[in-house]
Amino acid sequence: MVTSWSFLTNHARVLLCVAHDPGVRLRDIAASLDITERSAFGIITDLVEAGYVVKEKDGRRNRYHVQAHLPLPEPASRERTIGEVLALLVGAGSASNQAGSLAGAQRADTGLH
Repeated sequence: MVTSWSFLTNHARVLLCVAHDPGVRLRDIAASLDITERSAFGIITDLVEAGYVVKEKDGRRNRYHVQAHLPLPEPASRERTIGEVLALLVGAGSASNQAGSLAGAQRADTGLH
């Protein structure tokens, strides 16, 4: 029997979606992660309430900004920031190049702050 599991939690996967596209819609998050829109909404709400994502209205849509400077919520990993982990997961090349790319993306206002 093959069990299905994911290395990353749905919260981390939603955070990656938002980091990749700050204007992503809940229905697109849900479809790409194979979760319900209600689950996507709940996860975004959790991330906003925890301070890891800032949500702002942009016309009729929402735009999300990842607070990349914040530490990871796990006590054993607090020396790492959300931005450092996202850089490793979304970038290519060495870790230092990824962190530099993420910093450049932050300056270009792609939603990571």
